[in-house]
Amino acid sequence: MRLILAILLTLSLGIPAISMAQSSPTEFPAATADQQARFAAWRDGFRTRALGNGVPAALFDSAFRGRGFNTEVAYRDANQAEFRRAIWDYLDRAVSDTRITNGRRLARRNARTLRAIESRFPVDSQVVMSIWGMESNYGAVRGDIPVVEALGTLATQGRRRSWAERELMNVFRILGNGDVAPRNLTGSWAGAMGHTQFMPSSYLAYARDLSGDGRRDVWGNNPADALASAANYLAENGFQRGAPIVHEVLLPAGFDFALVDGETRNSAGFWAGLGVRRAEGALYSGAPFALWAPAGGRGPVFAIYPNFQVIKRYNNADSYALAVGLLADRINGAGPLLAAWPRDERPLSGAEIVEIQTILARLGYAPGTADGLMGPNTRSAIRGFQSAKGLLSDGEPTVALLALLRQEAG
Repeated sequence: MRLILAILLTLSLGIPAISMAQSSPTEFPAATADQQARFAAWRDGFRTRALGNGVPAALFDSAFRGRGFNTEVAYRDANQAEFRRAIWDYLDRAVSDTRITNGRRLARRNARTLRAIESRFPVDSQVVMSIWGMESNYGAVRGDIPVVEALGTLATQGRRRSWAERELMNVFRILGNGDVAPRNLTGSWAGAMGHTQFMPSSYLAYARDLSGDGRRDVWGNNPADALASAANYLAENGFQRGAPIVHEVLLPAGFDFALVDGETRNSAGFWAGLGVRRAEGALYSGAPFALWAPAGGRGPVFAIYPNFQVIKRYNNADSYALAVGLLADRINGAGPLLAAWPRDERPLSGAEIVEIQTILARLGYAPGTADGLMGPNTRSAIRGFQSAKGLLSDGEPTVALLALLRQEAG
Protein backbone atom coordinates (compact mmCIF):
# COMPACT_ATOMS: atom_id res chain seq x y z
CA MET A 1 0.00 0.00 0.00
CA ARG A 2 1.12 3.49 -0.44
CA LEU A 3 1.90 3.92 3.20
CA ILE A 4 4.43 6.32 1.86
CA LEU A 5 2.45 8.92 3.69
CA ALA A 6 5.65 9.95 5.36
CA ILE A 7 7.17 10.72 2.02
CA LEU A 8 4.50 11.55 -0.53
CA LEU A 9 2.71 14.88 -0.49
CA THR A 10 -1.05 14.96 0.02
CA LEU A 11 -2.48 17.95 -1.75
CA SER A 12 -5.15 20.36 -0.66
CA LEU A 13 -7.99 18.41 -2.26
CA GLY A 14 -6.57 15.19 -0.90
CA ILE A 15 -5.32 14.20 -4.34
CA PRO A 16 -2.24 11.98 -4.17
CA ALA A 17 0.90 13.64 -5.46
CA ILE A 18 1.56 12.96 -9.12
CA SER A 19 4.76 11.19 -10.04
CA MET A 20 7.13 12.90 -12.40
CA ALA A 21 6.95 10.01 -14.84
CA GLN A 22 5.50 12.17 -17.57
CA SER A 23 8.54 14.43 -17.70
CA SER A 24 11.26 12.20 -16.29
CA PRO A 25 14.06 10.80 -18.41
CA THR A 26 13.34 7.52 -20.19
CA GLU A 27 16.77 6.34 -19.09
CA PHE A 28 18.60 7.41 -15.98
CA PRO A 29 22.37 7.96 -15.95
CA ALA A 30 24.70 5.72 -14.03
CA ALA A 31 25.53 6.93 -10.54
CA THR A 32 28.60 9.12 -10.27
CA ALA A 33 31.65 8.08 -8.31
CA ASP A 34 30.69 10.56 -5.60
CA GLN A 35 27.15 9.17 -5.34
CA GLN A 36 28.46 5.62 -5.08
CA ALA A 37 30.99 6.67 -2.48
CA ARG A 38 28.29 8.34 -0.37
CA PHE A 39 26.13 5.22 -0.67
CA ALA A 40 29.02 3.00 0.39
CA ALA A 41 29.85 5.21 3.36
CA TRP A 42 26.23 5.20 4.51
CA ARG A 43 25.96 1.41 3.94
CA ASP A 44 29.08 0.67 5.98
CA GLY A 45 27.84 2.78 8.88
CA PHE A 46 24.40 1.24 8.69
CA ARG A 47 25.93 -2.26 8.61
CA THR A 48 27.50 -1.66 11.98
CA ARG A 49 24.20 -0.50 13.43
CA ALA A 50 22.22 -3.32 11.82
CA LEU A 51 24.59 -6.01 13.06
CA GLY A 52 24.43 -4.44 16.50
CA ASN A 53 20.66 -4.91 16.36
CA GLY A 54 20.94 -8.60 15.57
CA VAL A 55 20.99 -8.71 11.77
CA PRO A 56 23.31 -11.57 10.70
CA ALA A 57 26.30 -10.33 8.75
CA ALA A 58 25.70 -12.88 5.98
CA LEU A 59 22.10 -11.70 5.56
CA PHE A 60 23.10 -8.04 5.42
CA ASP A 61 25.88 -8.69 2.91
CA SER A 62 23.64 -10.87 0.74
CA ALA A 63 20.91 -8.21 0.68
CA PHE A 64 23.32 -5.43 -0.33
CA ARG A 65 25.41 -7.45 -2.77
CA GLY A 66 25.47 -5.62 -6.10
CA ARG A 67 23.34 -2.74 -4.77
CA GLY A 68 24.36 0.88 -5.06
CA PHE A 69 23.09 4.41 -5.47
CA ASN A 70 20.02 4.46 -7.74
CA THR A 71 19.70 7.65 -9.77
CA GLU A 72 16.04 6.99 -10.67
CA VAL A 73 15.13 6.85 -6.97
CA ALA A 74 17.10 10.05 -6.32
CA TYR A 75 15.41 11.81 -9.24
CA ARG A 76 11.88 10.84 -8.24
CA ASP A 77 12.54 11.72 -4.62
CA ALA A 78 13.81 15.16 -5.56
CA ASN A 79 11.05 15.95 -8.05
CA GLN A 80 7.88 15.61 -6.01
CA ALA A 81 6.61 19.02 -6.95
CA GLU A 82 3.25 20.06 -5.55
CA PHE A 83 0.95 19.63 -8.50
CA ARG A 84 -2.58 20.94 -8.10
CA ARG A 85 -4.65 18.61 -10.14
CA ALA A 86 -8.37 18.68 -10.80
CA ILE A 87 -10.08 15.77 -9.12
CA TRP A 88 -11.88 14.82 -12.33
CA ASP A 89 -8.53 14.47 -14.10
CA TYR A 90 -7.39 12.12 -11.35
CA LEU A 91 -10.61 10.09 -11.52
CA ASP A 92 -10.50 9.93 -15.32
CA ARG A 93 -7.36 7.83 -14.95
CA ALA A 94 -8.11 6.05 -11.67
CA VAL A 95 -11.61 4.93 -12.71
CA SER A 96 -11.10 4.67 -16.45
CA ASP A 97 -13.22 2.47 -18.70
CA THR A 98 -10.20 0.22 -19.26
CA ARG A 99 -9.61 -0.21 -15.54
CA ILE A 100 -13.29 -1.00 -14.98
CA THR A 101 -13.34 -3.56 -17.80
CA ASN A 102 -10.12 -5.20 -16.66
CA GLY A 103 -11.36 -5.26 -13.07
CA ARG A 104 -14.54 -7.08 -14.04
CA ARG A 105 -12.62 -9.55 -16.21
CA LEU A 106 -10.02 -10.28 -13.54
CA ALA A 107 -12.69 -10.59 -10.85
CA ARG A 108 -14.22 -13.42 -12.89
CA ARG A 109 -10.80 -15.01 -13.44
CA ASN A 110 -9.96 -14.82 -9.72
CA ALA A 111 -13.43 -15.69 -8.46
CA ARG A 112 -12.23 -18.66 -6.40
CA THR A 113 -9.55 -16.57 -4.70
CA LEU A 114 -12.02 -13.78 -4.00
CA ARG A 115 -14.52 -16.20 -2.47
CA ALA A 116 -11.78 -17.51 -0.19
CA ILE A 117 -10.90 -13.96 0.84
CA GLU A 118 -14.51 -13.09 1.63
CA SER A 119 -14.79 -16.26 3.72
CA ARG A 120 -11.82 -15.18 5.87
CA PHE A 121 -12.09 -11.40 6.01
CA PRO A 122 -15.09 -9.04 6.41
CA VAL A 123 -14.21 -7.20 3.19
CA ASP A 124 -16.10 -7.11 -0.11
CA SER A 125 -14.25 -8.69 -3.00
CA GLN A 126 -14.88 -5.75 -5.33
CA VAL A 127 -13.11 -3.46 -2.85
CA VAL A 128 -10.09 -5.76 -2.85
CA MET A 129 -10.15 -5.70 -6.64
CA SER A 130 -10.35 -1.90 -6.59
CA ILE A 131 -7.32 -1.63 -4.29
CA TRP A 132 -5.43 -3.96 -6.64
CA GLY A 133 -6.37 -1.85 -9.63
CA MET A 134 -5.44 1.41 -7.94
CA GLU A 135 -2.13 0.23 -6.52
CA SER A 136 -0.55 -1.68 -9.40
CA ASN A 137 -3.05 -1.68 -12.27
CA TYR A 138 -3.93 -5.29 -11.37
CA GLY A 139 -0.31 -6.34 -11.02
CA ALA A 140 0.91 -4.82 -14.27
CA VAL A 141 3.05 -2.18 -12.51
CA ARG A 142 4.52 -3.74 -9.37
CA GLY A 143 7.86 -1.96 -9.54
CA ASP A 144 11.18 -3.46 -10.53
CA ILE A 145 13.62 -1.52 -8.35
CA PRO A 146 15.42 -3.57 -5.67
CA VAL A 147 13.84 -2.49 -2.39
CA VAL A 148 17.18 -2.53 -0.57
CA GLU A 149 18.64 -0.23 -3.23
CA ALA A 150 15.63 2.11 -3.16
CA LEU A 151 15.60 2.48 0.61
CA GLY A 152 19.39 2.67 0.73
CA THR A 153 19.39 5.51 -1.78
CA LEU A 154 16.72 7.38 0.18
CA ALA A 155 18.78 6.91 3.34
CA THR A 156 21.88 8.17 1.56
CA GLN A 157 19.97 11.27 0.45
CA GLY A 158 19.52 12.01 4.14
CA ARG A 159 16.09 13.64 4.37
CA ARG A 160 14.36 10.41 5.41
CA ARG A 161 17.30 8.45 6.71
CA SER A 162 15.75 7.26 9.98
CA TRP A 163 12.53 6.21 8.22
CA ALA A 164 14.40 4.39 5.44
CA GLU A 165 16.67 2.62 7.92
CA ARG A 166 13.68 1.44 9.95
CA GLU A 167 12.10 0.02 6.81
CA LEU A 168 15.38 -1.67 5.91
CA MET A 169 15.44 -3.35 9.30
CA ASN A 170 12.00 -4.68 8.42
CA VAL A 171 13.40 -5.89 5.09
CA PHE A 172 15.94 -8.01 6.96
CA ARG A 173 13.11 -9.57 8.97
CA ILE A 174 11.27 -10.38 5.74
CA LEU A 175 14.36 -11.94 4.23
CA GLY A 176 15.09 -13.82 7.44
CA ASN A 177 11.59 -15.30 7.39
CA GLY A 178 12.26 -16.72 3.94
CA ASP A 179 9.20 -15.16 2.29
CA VAL A 180 11.25 -13.92 -0.65
CA ALA A 181 14.78 -14.19 -2.02
CA PRO A 182 16.85 -10.97 -2.10
CA ARG A 183 16.88 -10.97 -5.91
CA ASN A 184 13.05 -10.96 -6.00
CA LEU A 185 12.59 -8.24 -3.37
CA THR A 186 11.60 -5.46 -5.76
CA GLY A 187 9.13 -2.62 -5.69
CA SER A 188 8.57 1.07 -6.36
CA TRP A 189 11.17 3.81 -6.09
CA ALA A 190 9.96 4.43 -2.52
CA GLY A 191 10.11 0.80 -1.43
CA ALA A 192 6.43 -0.16 -1.80
CA MET A 193 6.16 -3.79 -2.82
CA GLY A 194 4.05 -6.11 -4.88
CA HIS A 195 0.52 -6.20 -6.24
CA THR A 196 -0.90 -4.08 -3.42
CA GLN A 197 2.19 -1.94 -2.74
CA PHE A 198 2.93 -2.77 0.88
CA MET A 199 5.81 -1.07 2.64
CA PRO A 200 7.98 -3.57 4.55
CA SER A 201 6.52 -2.53 7.92
CA SER A 202 2.97 -3.04 6.66
CA TYR A 203 3.94 -6.35 5.08
CA LEU A 204 5.17 -7.65 8.44
CA ALA A 205 2.02 -6.48 10.20
CA TYR A 206 -0.63 -7.53 7.71
CA ALA A 207 0.61 -9.92 5.00
CA ARG A 208 -1.13 -13.29 4.85
CA ASP A 209 -0.54 -16.59 3.10
CA LEU A 210 -3.75 -17.45 1.26
CA SER A 211 -2.22 -19.84 -1.27
CA GLY A 212 -1.08 -22.21 1.49
CA ASP A 213 2.51 -22.59 0.33
CA GLY A 214 3.99 -21.34 3.60
CA ARG A 215 5.15 -18.00 2.18
CA ARG A 216 3.44 -14.62 2.14
CA ASP A 217 4.25 -13.85 -1.47
CA VAL A 218 3.03 -10.41 -2.57
CA TRP A 219 5.62 -10.17 -5.36
CA GLY A 220 4.93 -13.14 -7.65
CA ASN A 221 2.50 -13.51 -10.52
CA ASN A 222 -0.14 -15.20 -8.36
CA PRO A 223 -1.96 -12.30 -6.63
CA ALA A 224 -3.72 -14.43 -4.00
CA ASP A 225 -1.48 -13.60 -1.04
CA ALA A 226 -1.33 -9.90 -1.93
CA LEU A 227 -5.11 -9.61 -2.24
CA ALA A 228 -5.64 -11.45 1.04
CA SER A 229 -3.07 -9.19 2.67
CA ALA A 230 -4.90 -6.08 1.49
CA ALA A 231 -8.17 -7.54 2.79
CA ASN A 232 -6.56 -8.27 6.13
CA TYR A 233 -5.24 -4.72 6.34
CA LEU A 234 -8.70 -3.29 5.72
CA ALA A 235 -10.34 -5.74 8.14
CA GLU A 236 -7.87 -4.93 10.90
CA ASN A 237 -8.66 -1.26 10.45
CA GLY A 238 -12.38 -1.75 10.81
CA PHE A 239 -13.80 -2.26 7.32
CA GLN A 240 -17.40 -3.46 7.32
CA ARG A 241 -18.40 -5.85 4.54
CA GLY A 242 -21.68 -4.98 2.88
CA ALA A 243 -21.45 -1.33 3.84
CA PRO A 244 -20.65 1.23 1.14
CA ILE A 245 -17.60 3.46 0.88
CA VAL A 246 -19.32 6.27 -1.03
CA HIS A 247 -22.58 6.88 -2.88
CA GLU A 248 -23.45 9.70 -5.22
CA VAL A 249 -26.40 11.69 -3.89
CA LEU A 250 -28.70 14.38 -5.26
CA LEU A 251 -29.57 17.49 -3.26
CA PRO A 252 -32.81 19.45 -3.47
CA ALA A 253 -32.83 23.05 -4.69
CA GLY A 254 -31.77 25.51 -2.04
CA PHE A 255 -30.04 22.89 0.11
CA ASP A 256 -27.88 24.39 2.89
CA PHE A 257 -24.36 23.74 1.64
CA ALA A 258 -22.95 24.42 5.09
CA LEU A 259 -24.01 20.81 5.79
CA VAL A 260 -21.94 19.51 2.87
CA ASP A 261 -18.67 19.61 4.76
CA GLY A 262 -17.50 15.99 4.78
CA GLU A 263 -17.69 15.98 8.58
CA THR A 264 -21.30 16.39 9.74
CA ARG A 265 -22.61 12.83 10.08
CA ASN A 266 -26.28 12.05 10.34
CA SER A 267 -28.62 9.14 9.73
CA ALA A 268 -30.14 8.30 6.39
CA GLY A 269 -33.49 9.31 7.82
CA PHE A 270 -32.19 12.75 8.78
CA TRP A 271 -30.75 13.39 5.33
CA ALA A 272 -33.82 12.01 3.57
CA GLY A 273 -35.94 14.39 5.63
CA LEU A 274 -33.96 17.27 4.11
CA GLY A 275 -34.62 15.94 0.61
CA VAL A 276 -31.30 14.15 -0.02
CA ARG A 277 -31.69 11.22 -2.41
CA ARG A 278 -29.25 8.62 -3.60
CA ALA A 279 -28.50 8.95 -7.31
CA GLU A 280 -29.17 5.22 -7.84
CA GLY A 281 -31.23 3.20 -5.37
CA ALA A 282 -32.02 3.98 -1.75
CA LEU A 283 -29.85 5.69 0.86
CA TYR A 284 -27.88 3.23 2.98
CA SER A 285 -29.30 3.23 6.51
CA GLY A 286 -26.74 1.00 8.22
CA ALA A 287 -24.46 3.81 9.42
CA PRO A 288 -24.49 7.60 9.73
CA PHE A 289 -22.81 9.42 6.87
CA ALA A 290 -21.56 12.85 5.88
CA LEU A 291 -22.03 14.73 2.63
CA TRP A 292 -19.00 15.82 0.59
CA ALA A 293 -18.71 17.88 -2.61
CA PRO A 294 -15.06 17.58 -3.71
CA ALA A 295 -15.50 20.12 -6.52
CA GLY A 296 -17.93 22.42 -4.72
CA GLY A 297 -21.51 23.19 -5.58
CA ARG A 298 -21.09 22.71 -9.32
CA GLY A 299 -19.96 19.09 -9.15
CA PRO A 300 -21.18 15.74 -7.84
CA VAL A 301 -22.04 15.32 -4.16
CA PHE A 302 -21.28 12.13 -2.27
CA ALA A 303 -22.38 10.39 0.91
CA ILE A 304 -19.22 9.19 2.63
CA TYR A 305 -19.49 6.31 5.09
CA PRO A 306 -17.21 4.95 7.85
CA ASN A 307 -15.54 2.64 5.29
CA PHE A 308 -14.31 5.77 3.52
CA GLN A 309 -12.10 6.53 6.52
CA VAL A 310 -10.83 2.96 6.55
CA ILE A 311 -9.71 3.27 2.94
CA LYS A 312 -7.87 6.44 3.94
CA ARG A 313 -5.80 4.32 6.34
CA TYR A 314 -4.47 2.65 3.19
CA ASN A 315 -3.72 5.97 1.51
CA ASN A 316 -4.55 9.17 3.38
CA ALA A 317 -6.09 11.08 0.49
CA ASP A 318 -9.80 11.82 0.10
CA SER A 319 -9.64 11.42 -3.66
CA TYR A 320 -7.94 8.03 -3.33
CA ALA A 321 -10.74 6.78 -1.07
CA LEU A 322 -13.31 8.22 -3.49
CA ALA A 323 -11.63 6.49 -6.42
CA VAL A 324 -11.47 3.15 -4.60
CA GLY A 325 -15.16 3.40 -3.75
CA LEU A 326 -16.23 4.39 -7.25
CA LEU A 327 -14.05 1.78 -8.94
CA ALA A 328 -15.31 -0.94 -6.59
CA ASP A 329 -18.91 -0.05 -7.41
CA ARG A 330 -18.21 0.02 -11.16
CA ILE A 331 -16.49 -3.39 -10.98
CA ASN A 332 -19.59 -4.61 -9.15
CA GLY A 333 -21.83 -3.40 -12.00
CA ALA A 334 -22.82 0.15 -11.04
CA GLY A 335 -23.16 2.83 -13.69
CA PRO A 336 -21.23 6.09 -14.06
CA LEU A 337 -21.87 9.23 -12.06
CA LEU A 338 -24.98 11.17 -12.98
CA ALA A 339 -23.70 14.66 -12.16
CA ALA A 340 -21.03 16.29 -14.30
CA TRP A 341 -17.75 17.71 -13.05
CA PRO A 342 -17.09 21.44 -13.61
CA ARG A 343 -14.38 20.82 -16.16
CA ASP A 344 -14.19 24.48 -17.09
CA GLU A 345 -12.73 25.26 -13.66
CA ARG A 346 -9.00 25.15 -13.12
CA PRO A 347 -7.34 24.30 -9.81
CA LEU A 348 -5.75 27.28 -8.12
CA SER A 349 -2.03 27.35 -7.51
CA GLY A 350 -0.52 27.33 -4.07
CA ALA A 351 0.31 31.02 -4.44
CA GLU A 352 -3.32 31.77 -5.30
CA ILE A 353 -4.54 29.86 -2.24
CA VAL A 354 -2.10 31.88 -0.12
CA GLU A 355 -3.57 35.06 -1.61
CA ILE A 356 -7.09 33.91 -0.77
CA GLN A 357 -6.03 33.13 2.80
CA THR A 358 -4.27 36.45 3.16
CA ILE A 359 -7.24 38.48 1.96
CA LEU A 360 -9.70 36.47 4.06
CA ALA A 361 -7.58 37.12 7.13
CA ARG A 362 -7.45 40.83 6.30
CA LEU A 363 -11.25 40.82 6.04
CA GLY A 364 -11.60 39.12 9.42
CA TYR A 365 -12.57 35.58 8.37
CA ALA A 366 -9.79 33.65 10.23
CA PRO A 367 -8.57 31.17 7.59
CA GLY A 368 -5.60 30.12 9.68
CA THR A 369 -2.01 30.16 8.48
CA ALA A 370 -1.51 31.38 4.92
CA ASP A 371 0.24 28.20 3.80
CA GLY A 372 -1.43 27.48 0.46
CA LEU A 373 -3.22 24.39 1.82
CA MET A 374 -6.99 24.03 1.86
CA GLY A 375 -7.61 22.96 5.45
CA PRO A 376 -10.90 23.15 7.37
CA ASN A 377 -10.18 26.66 8.68
CA THR A 378 -9.72 28.02 5.17
CA ARG A 379 -12.87 26.32 3.90
CA SER A 380 -14.81 27.68 6.87
CA ALA A 381 -13.51 31.17 6.18
CA ILE A 382 -14.49 30.90 2.51
CA ARG A 383 -17.96 29.76 3.53
CA GLY A 384 -18.27 32.75 5.84
CA PHE A 385 -17.31 35.16 3.07
CA GLN A 386 -19.61 33.46 0.55
CA SER A 387 -22.51 33.58 3.00
CA ALA A 388 -21.95 37.28 3.67
CA LYS A 389 -22.08 37.92 -0.07
CA GLY A 390 -25.21 35.85 -0.64
CA LEU A 391 -23.31 33.18 -2.59
CA LEU A 392 -23.55 29.39 -2.45
CA SER A 393 -21.51 28.57 0.67
CA ASP A 394 -19.61 25.57 -0.64
CA GLY A 395 -16.17 26.60 0.67
CA GLU A 396 -14.61 25.99 -2.73
CA PRO A 397 -11.63 28.11 -3.87
CA THR A 398 -12.21 29.19 -7.48
CA VAL A 399 -10.93 31.74 -9.94
CA ALA A 400 -14.20 33.68 -9.52
CA LEU A 401 -13.86 33.66 -5.73
CA LEU A 402 -10.30 34.97 -5.95
CA ALA A 403 -11.40 37.76 -8.30
CA LEU A 404 -14.18 38.77 -5.91
CA LEU A 405 -11.80 38.76 -2.95
CA ARG A 406 -9.32 40.92 -4.85
CA GLN A 407 -12.12 43.36 -5.66
CA GLU A 408 -13.21 43.37 -2.01
CA ALA A 409 -9.66 44.01 -0.82
CA GLY A 410 -9.39 47.00 -3.14
